[in-house]
Order: sequence, then structure tokens, then C-alpha cells
Amino acid sequence: MFVTTKLWNTEHAYNRALRAFDASLSGLGLQYIDLYLVHWPVFRQDRYVEAWRALEKLYTDDRVRAIGVSNFTVQALGRLIDETGVVPAVNQIELHPGFPQSDLRAFHDEHGIATEAWKLLGRGEELLKNPRLRAVAEKHGRTPAQIVIRWHIQLGNLVIPKSATQSRIAENAAVFDFTLEDSDMSETGLLNSGERLDEDPETV
Repeated sequence: MFVTTKLWNTEHAYNRALRAFDASLSGLGLQYIDLYLVHWPVFRQDRYVEAWRALEKLYTDDRVRAIGVSNFTVQALGRLIDETGVVPAVNQIELHPGFPQSDLRAFHDEHGIATEAWKLLGRGEELLKNPRLRAVAEKHGRTPAQIVIRWHIQLGNLVIPKSATQSRIAENAAVFDFTLEDSDMSETGLLNSGERLDEDPETV
């Protein structure tokens, strides 16, 4: 088991962040958390650096094994690094073939930040019915969802597919015995619409 939890937007003050972590740890009944994330930067309240310093304290005290962020932009990441000198282990972001976030992923690579994708299948049914994607799936004898998950893995993304169905969970995990060719990766990349499907970090 690898347990991740997050600091919510209303808890960005330093001491409140520490108390929020204590509440999460108690609620989970654990001795430590594997990964603790600042959920959104919340630019309007402008306290995400203060929140990050609280996470640094938790890391220094060995109460969390790794610290990171979620939904942070290049601007927010740059400020964290410049002002604290501590690079997040991971940035968990909306990322799918329709919204591949190439510039942000390049920044992650430059600074050694792992990219973790959420909403990795886009709008689900809409993406998975795309003719280009279905053609790649048929070529490999796989489902469209498996092709998208494999696309993420070959890009170097961490993926967190969500399902409560046992057969779907097994399907999502069966992506390590085949490889997409460069042409398949390019074909999947052509699905890029530049459209964000969920909330924009600039306005949350």
C-alpha cells in the first residue's frame, strides 16, 4: 500500500496545515503518510508557499516520506523552488491525450519532478470511442483504455486509473506486456485538443 493524501485549500496557513496533517494521520490510523500534497495553489489567497513550508517541516520530522503538489503551474512551481529551494517530488495534474501539458511536463523533467496524471482517460467514453484511438487498440488487440494508459507510461507519467469494477481494475493493470510504436504514440498525440476538462488552477 502507498498512501497519498492532500492538504485542502482552506488550510494553507502554516499552523493550520500542520493541524490538518495531524487530522488526516489520525483519521487514517497511520504512523506516517507516504506522500502528502498541496491540493491546489489557490493563487487568490497567495499562501501556497507558506503551506509548502509546513510540508517541509513534516518531511524533516519524518512524518511523511515525500511531499509534492497537485495542479501546480510552471509559475507556481518556479516560485516554490526559488523561495524555498525544495523541489516537489511530484505534481499531480490533469493530463490525457486531449490535454497532454507538454510545457509543464518539460519543466518537470528539467527539475526532476514526477508527473502524475489524473483524469488520465479524459472524458472516458468520448475519448475511448475516438476512431484514431480505436484503430491503435485494434492493431494491438487491446482496449482503448489500455492504449491510453500505456501512452501515459511510455511518456513517463505516473497513472492513477480509477475503477470499482474488478474486471476493469485487472484490465487497467494489464499494460506491461506490450509496447506502443513511435507511430502509435504520434497517433495518440494527435488527439490533443488543448482543452482542459476540469477546473483551471489559475482560477480555483
